[in-house]
Amino acid sequence: MDGKSTLEQVLDQVASGNVDAFRWIIREYELPLRSYLCSQVYDLDVVDDLAQEVFIAAYRSLDTFQRGQDFGRWLRGIARLKLQMYFRATARRQKAMERFRQEVARLMEEELEQEAARHHAAAIEALLRCISRLPEKLRRVVRAGLDGTKPALLAQALSTSVGAIYNLHYRANQLLRECVRKELAHG
Repeated sequence: MDGKSTLEQVLDQVASGNVDAFRWIIREYELPLRSYLCSQVYDLDVVDDLAQEVFIAAYRSLDTFQRGQDFGRWLRGIARLKLQMYFRATARRQKAMERFRQEVARLMEEELEQEAARHHAAAIEALLRCISRLPEKLRRVVRAGLDGTKPALLAQALSTSVGAIYNLHYRANQLLRECVRKELAHG
């Protein structure tokens, strides 16, 4: 028997109440249908779900299939509808999730800004305490850096070389970084 006459026989059996005959249709058309779905959706779990939905829909509306037409094309038509529904639902979920994220961000924004300001203020206070603990020469280097004083002028004022100023600046930064880290860790 050729494929069309087998399909016709299976359709007759299903129409007469033999539900198990539909398994032949699934075996015969599953691979091409899944291939089509995979060309549109890359998640295999989604492909499995959609293929199942297509076969269920095909079974339920088998009486609408016009005998003599291409059954695979008819299944792909159902699959296209299921894909459209899937993409619409996915887009709706993504939009809803984006609205939720924006709402959470809006609600949390003020609180996050207050926390950032508290943290920033705490870090500045810690830095000022740490600067005050530096030896006088290192405090002068830090202050000169904050004021924008050129290293050559500071070297002249401290009776040292520009290279020594850079070394003092590096050492002061290391000490301040470690001190602020400890201050903030101990609250």
